[in-house]
Formats: sequence, structure tokens, C-alpha cells
Amino acid sequence: MAPSFSWWGKETHRGTPVVVKMENPNNWSMVELEGPSEDDFLLPNDNVSNMSPYKREKVRNKNAKQLTWVLLLKAHKAAGRLTYIASALFSLAAVVRRRVAAGRTDTTNNSATENPAVKNRFYTCIKIFLWLSVILLGFEIAAYFKGWHFSAPDLQLQYLYSLDFHTFANPLAVKSVFDSFYSKWVLIRVEYLAPPLQFLANACIVLFLIQSVDRLVLCLGCFWVKMKKIKPIAKQGAMDLESGDGTGYYPMVLVQIPMCNEKEVYQQSIGAVCCLEWPKSRLLIQILDDSDDPTTQTLINEEVGKWQKEGANIIYRHRVIREGYKAGNLKSAMNCSYVKDYEFVAIFDADFQPMPDFLKRTVPYFKDNEDIGLVQARWSFVNKDENLLTRLQHINLAFHFEVEQQVNGIFLNFFGFNGTAGVWRIKALEESGGWLERTTVEDMDIAVRAHLHGWKFIFLNDVECQCELPESYEAYRKQQHRWHSGPMQLFRLCLPAIIKSKISIWKKGNLIFLFFLLRKLILPFYSFTLFCIILPMTMFIPEATLPSWVVCYIPATMSFLNILPAPKSFPFIVPYLLFENTMSVTKFNAMVSGLFQLGSAYEWVVTKKSGRSSEGDLASLVEEKPKHQRGGSEEWIVTKKSGRSSEGDLTSLAEVKPNHQRGVSVPDLEELREEIKEKEKKAARKKQHNRIYTKELALAFLLLTASVRSLLSAQGIHFYFLLFQGISFLFIGLDLIGEQVD
Repeated sequence: MAPSFSWWGKETHRGTPVVVKMENPNNWSMVELEGPSEDDFLLPNDNVSNMSPYKREKVRNKNAKQLTWVLLLKAHKAAGRLTYIASALFSLAAVVRRRVAAGRTDTTNNSATENPAVKNRFYTCIKIFLWLSVILLGFEIAAYFKGWHFSAPDLQLQYLYSLDFHTFANPLAVKSVFDSFYSKWVLIRVEYLAPPLQFLANACIVLFLIQSVDRLVLCLGCFWVKMKKIKPIAKQGAMDLESGDGTGYYPMVLVQIPMCNEKEVYQQSIGAVCCLEWPKSRLLIQILDDSDDPTTQTLINEEVGKWQKEGANIIYRHRVIREGYKAGNLKSAMNCSYVKDYEFVAIFDADFQPMPDFLKRTVPYFKDNEDIGLVQARWSFVNKDENLLTRLQHINLAFHFEVEQQVNGIFLNFFGFNGTAGVWRIKALEESGGWLERTTVEDMDIAVRAHLHGWKFIFLNDVECQCELPESYEAYRKQQHRWHSGPMQLFRLCLPAIIKSKISIWKKGNLIFLFFLLRKLILPFYSFTLFCIILPMTMFIPEATLPSWVVCYIPATMSFLNILPAPKSFPFIVPYLLFENTMSVTKFNAMVSGLFQLGSAYEWVVTKKSGRSSEGDLASLVEEKPKHQRGGSEEWIVTKKSGRSSEGDLTSLAEVKPNHQRGVSVPDLEELREEIKEKEKKAARKKQHNRIYTKELALAFLLLTASVRSLLSAQGIHFYFLLFQGISFLFIGLDLIGEQVD
């Protein structure tokens, strides 16, 4: 074939050249790969035979050189990646070595969350299972190499029967000691161990399916709400905010912020509620401080004094006798004589920052609805992308608010009060018995009692209140222990009242079977029992089996449904599934403590807050309010800073800055950002410590041991699930998720 020429007479570029750009040996890219020429598609009997021997050899050498060059480059890049993987593994090993050398475990200074005797019994049971699994694994490996490897229980029985028959027919054929012992072990498994284990597995599968159906129904209800655009409708009042005396709906509102030793976040919460858009004559803010640290008390009191000077109607209350934790704090505040002048009370935890229009968007739902007792807003999180732990928490809480709370609020007019970011009708609190200190979930307690008295609840999915997620596993673990032990306490206490109440039978059934049993007891029970105990045991007692759809397909489907309200979190669907199973240990332990009224069920531990500032939140939420100083013409600008601000990040949330030039309305955010960065650098240099969690580590080795056993019976899905779940427990046990600052 003659070469082709362009119009200026030069030969055009043919073949398949590879243009490679290489900045350094570890950074290269193939930029251009031209299309093949006619010579590159050589037919065996046509083109090759028509070409000269020299040209055939030239084409062959050219293609071989190009292929060799590309393969060498790919091999070099793969070697570079292996180097990165090796360095990451070395870093991980160094972290693990530091954890072990530090010797900090969950038994150190942890008496506030778990009863030591109960915890030791639970840990002892896990260790017994672990050592049994290790012994059985060695036994099974020895049997495997002696020919005892089967994939189904019936084959084992057939082999045993044939072995016994062969021995009976030929008395001279004596089985080895190991074969005799192992055959007896298999018969014991078949006759005595497999039936009860299979029964327990089937019972957990039934509970799993019931809970999955409940989850599916909730998702369908949420889909129906979205499709039909169903939402509560408020009756709007007049827009004149300052009138407040007949021309608009501005009832008397009491705002309460209970806090206890939370010096990292008190400034932003106080500043946020002091900027609520509501007539000052109809708003009173109570700062309910239960701190036992004198320094924290002084700081909070001084912050309240600043806002009082700025004209805010705010008072500081401190209890000397701290009984009843948060419930006791709220109960003490409601006993003040001036509370009778107020119609509604809004409650915010110390790390919550309501937007200025929060009351304007929630209180109107009470107008002309005398049976409405609670209006609850959803939570949003300023640190949801801080680390893997906060991302996984965000998935859970997004489903809780978007699906559970919204669907129950619209179709049942009932849901569990979240303890904060809600507005109560004071009359509903009083008729329901007020705040009680009998459980650690006082919010759920008052919600159930109000529901039994006929009060209805409204959930507002479009009204958000910013807060902070726990950033360390230690803080999250303590929070989850309280959230899952309290409902079981409450169930024991409320069951007689539910049965005797005058509400309809279907509402009683919803409270008992769905609200308490299915979602608070059955869920942590089957999650831990099925995936952390029964599944590993079936590897060593293969006569009892778990279907693949129970191990893989149904959990994956449920995780997919859970992650729908947070679509940006889809890349974390697998870590979320593994993390939820890992957390089942803490939830199961808490559920047992609450159900049987063990000591740890009565302990209240304030969730640790980091209080780090978010630059995006600061830029979007900074507001300025002009105020003229008495007796002078100097203008002052009060800058309100919302976000995750701590005492170390910002000098004061309510910072008063003098400005002699009128008309200047934009605060200097650059100075604030620089100050925040400097403070965060100093905070990063603080000593960090992490704990080793013994129960999670023991379960990690148990699951990994079971995964090795599953290889002997060639169970693919079971092996991968046990392997990755064991690795997940290992990461949690070594506290490699989240951080804890000392």
C-alpha cells in the first residue's frame, strides 16, 4: 500500500504511536493514542501475504516496542501504588502499636457508663466463645487435612454411616483415635447442638424479617408523603413583629437551655437564642446551668451578663443540688413562679443553634389547634463531614428524622420527643405530670405520657436547627448506651399505664409492639445475636445454616433504604452496614441493662462536644446589629457568631466591636478566620489519646476465626461477610474511627 501524502506533500502520521508525558518516575500519563492504521489490522491470508518480508518485520517490531513500553509504564505505576499501600500499612501498624503501648482500655475511668460486674460477665461470655472458636478451628483444620471436609450436613451423616457400617462389616478395620473422636463430635453436633441453634437462628430470622417489613413500610410512607407533598399547615399571624398585642400571634414563650460543664459550646447557643426574632416583652430565656466546675459557671454567668447589657431578656439559674440530671434541671426551672405567665416553652441543648426565625416558623402551628402539645424541628449538623464516624452518624439520623419522625408525625400524630429543638405547650407538660427523673430518656418519657393524655405532635421536616455530632467513638458509645438503655427502663415503667390508658387499642398496639418492642428491643437483640453470635457458630456447627439472603441481600437492601434520605452518603453504604452491626454490641448491652434495671441504666454522661468552628457556618450566619451607646454618638456593632465555636476559637460569641464610621455593615471575617485557624492549630497540638475496646476486639477475633473456618466449607458470601465484619470490629476495637482529645 502506497503511503498517503497531504496537500503540502509530507507523509501523514500512520500506525499507533503512544505519546507519553512523564514529569518524574512516579507521575506519568499517556496523553494521546492515535487510531490504528490499515497496517495494524493485518489479515492472516490477505495483507500479510501481500506485504514484503521487510515491511512485515518492521510492523511487527514497531507494535512489539509500543506494547513493551506501555506494559513497563503500567508496571512502574503499579509498583508505585504498592509502595503507597505498604507505607499506609506501616502507618497503621504504628498506630496499633501506640494503642497497645498506651494500655488505655474501656475499663479505664469508665464506671460512669457500665456496671463493672455486668460488663465483666458480658465480656467473659464473649471470651468463652472466642476461645472455643479457636480450639474448634484447630480441630477442624486437623480434620480437614485428614479428609473430613464436606459442604452439606447430609454428606457428613452418609459418611459416618458408611464408616460405621464398614467397621461393623470388618472388625479388623479399626478407626484411628482422631477419626473416632471426630465422628463422635459430628454426631453430637447433629443430634444435640444443631437443632437448638437452628431454632434460635430461625427465630432471629423471623424477627429480622418483621423489622425489615417495618422499615420498608416507613420508607413507603415517606415516599407517599413526598409524592403527595403532605406537610403540616400553620395559620399565619400578622407580620408586625413589634406589636405583639392583638395584631399578631405572639404568645408568651419561655426558652430554656439546660447545660452541664459544656464550656466549648455555651457561647454559640446563648448567642443564637438571644437573636431569636420575637417581641422581647413576650420572650424569656433561661440558662439552666448544672455545671460543677466553678470556672465554667463564671464564664456562662458572664456571657449571660453581656447579653443582659445588650437588652436581651435572659436570666442565669444554677442548681446547688444536681439531682435528676437534665430532667431534674428542667423540672426545677418549671417550678419558678413566673412560668405561669408563659404559654409555650422552647428547649435547646447546649450545642444547638436555632435560626433567628425558629419561633416564627414553629409557634404558629399551635394557633387554633388546642390539641397540639409539641412541635418538633429536625436536626442539621455542622460537622457531619468531619470524619468517618460523623458521616455514618449522619446517615442514621437523616433516616430517623426524614422517615421515622416525619411519617409517624403525619400518620399517627405521635413520635418520640428528641429532647431539644422543640416547642411544648406548657399545659401539655403539666397535664402529663411534668418532667420526671425516673429514666435517662426524660424526653421520650414525657412524650409517651403526653400521648396517653391525648395530645398530638407535629414534626416539621423543613425547619432545621444546627447542632454537633460526637466526633469520637468514646463519646458516641456513651451516647448510644444512654439512648438504648433508657427506652427499656421506660417500657417497664410505662407498660401498666399504657394498658390502663383510654387511648384506642391500635394506638396501644403501636406503642407496645412497634415503638418499644420492635424498634427498641428486637432491633438490637437480633442484630447482635444473629450476626455476631449465631453466624460464627454456624461455621463450627455447619448442620445449622443461615441462608445467603439473610447474610447479604436483605441487610444490603435495608442499608440502601436507610441511606436514601442522605443520597450524598452512598459511597459509605458498605461501611455503614458494617458499622451498624458493630454498634449492635453496645446497643445490646445497653438494652439488657435497661430491661433488667442494672446499675449502668441509671447513669447519665454528658456527650462530649468539640466546639470547633466551621468557617462556612461563620461566613453564612454572621449578623450585625447596630446599637447606639447611651450618652454618646458612637455606634457599636454586635457581631453574632454561630457555628461550632468554642471558647478557644472565639473570644466571645457576643463580641461588641466599636465602629466610628457609620454605614460600615460588613464585619471583618478575615481576622476571624485567621484567629480560628491559629486556635485550631494550638488545639491540634494537644495530647490525643485513644482507648482499646476489649469487647469489640474479642468479637473481631471471633469473627475472623469463623471466617477462616468458612474457607474450609467453601462458603463464599459467609466468608466475605465474616472477614469484613471482623475487620470492622478490629478497627472499632483499636479506636481507629474518630478522635478523642485529652
